[in-house]
Amino acid sequence: MNDSEFDKMATDIMLNIEQAIDGSGAEIDLAATGGVLTLEFENGSKIIINKQGAAGQIWVAAKSGGFHYGYVDGKWINQQTGGELMSDLSRLIHDQSGEDIVLG
Repeated sequence: MNDSEFDKMATDIMLNIEQAIDGSGAEIDLAATGGVLTLEFENGSKIIINKQGAAGQIWVAAKSGGFHYGYVDGKWINQQTGGELMSDLSRLIHDQSGEDIVLG
């Protein structure tokens, strides 16, 4: 995948995440700036999702650790665990904030 293809696919998934959280009614503050999406919860903790163009990945930083997702067969897949970004992110949000959100 070339840089422009990566940027489009990564931007699309970031917008999908943002729209799903906005539409969920959950108490999560969102900030989107320059390829970085920051989720802030009522307890003050954060999850940060960002595009890493040079690596061709989306990176997620949460209390439980850092996770890297590459685009494989139409999905963003965690290259260490095989987990899918949207389902992993739903779990991370729940674990960190107690909010039940189904993404994707």
